[in-house]
Amino acid sequence: MHTAAVVGTGLIGTSIALALTGRGVTTHLIDRDPRSVRIAVARGAGTPEPPSAPVDIAVICVPPSDVARTIADHQKAELAKVYTDVASVKALPHAECLALGCDTTALVGGHPLAGRERSGPLSARADLFDDRHWVLTPTPETSETALNRALELVSLCGAVPVLLDPTDHDRAVALISHLPHLMASLTAARLLEGEDYAVRLAGRGMRDVTRIAAGDARLWTDILAANAAAVSVLLAELTADLQRTAEALDRLTDGGPGQQDAALADLTDILRRGSEGRARIATTLGGGGAGHPTSLSVSLGDQNRRLERLLDDVSEARVDLEDMLLPDVAASPFGSVELLVAPDAARPLTEALRDRGWAVR
Repeated sequence: MHTAAVVGTGLIGTSIALALTGRGVTTHLIDRDPRSVRIAVARGAGTPEPPSAPVDIAVICVPPSDVARTIADHQKAELAKVYTDVASVKALPHAECLALGCDTTALVGGHPLAGRERSGPLSARADLFDDRHWVLTPTPETSETALNRALELVSLCGAVPVLLDPTDHDRAVALISHLPHLMASLTAARLLEGEDYAVRLAGRGMRDVTRIAAGDARLWTDILAANAAAVSVLLAELTADLQRTAEALDRLTDGGPGQQDAALADLTDILRRGSEGRARIATTLGGGGAGHPTSLSVSLGDQNRRLERLLDDVSEARVDLEDMLLPDVAASPFGSVELLVAPDAARPLTEALRDRGWAVR
């Protein structure tokens, strides 16, 4: 890959452009907002000049409802030889591309599973996709050339490719992304009705549960609308669990001893299922369950980056260390420290330390 175009210079688009430019790919930046392009250019993400010939790949980084029309317009203008997108919904945009007569042989749906609470080109990072899953959704009409080019894009961005059917992808992200965002938003909305003293008491638990609720409401409306069927099924199942929980709490308040025993059994079952479900994520992230911490290697660098500062930054990231392996000072006074953390804390701590300037592997 020698040339690329990124259409949409928000967080994801600019991060892709930074990664490609850093790997020597000439990257052209396109956005309806000239300010966004200007910031992305200032970040070193690419050039605002249009390409003189079709680029090797165009990455469409716009909301799901705009994907098909954007691809159709740029295919008509012969922007690129191959097209992919980053929308978090895949089936509906593909169907709309077919309806608009797009050349789907040159199209590979894509979805990098990475992001930050902050949006826009100022928050972009070249390493945003490092070791993250990047789903590609080729269809029967997708050419081998297009798929290989999309796989090269994923590799250049440091991500791990996963191939899925568009519908399977949409069911998966409804479960692991769209439903959690909706629940975080609903929980965070309760804070609007809370007393000031209650909100001031909010700690890490509430912050963790509601962290993703800070996303762009208009963008998430677009995402949920595009994947409404898959999310609706999960929401109906969750509603049944919430109703069961509410009824159990009612029986604990007003029921007799027999009813209270049954209610306690129901609550225990609900919480146990949650714990078992959570354990599946920890196993996936870390390659092991409880008792198998993930190791992060952090270079101490020079005298100005001593161990005390590293531990302060870990504390600021609100991550608990399982253990720490110190370097042999006699052998190497500026060696690396091994931080052992729970599998699900590895990525958040890595991001937090890199934000503070540490080299983490």
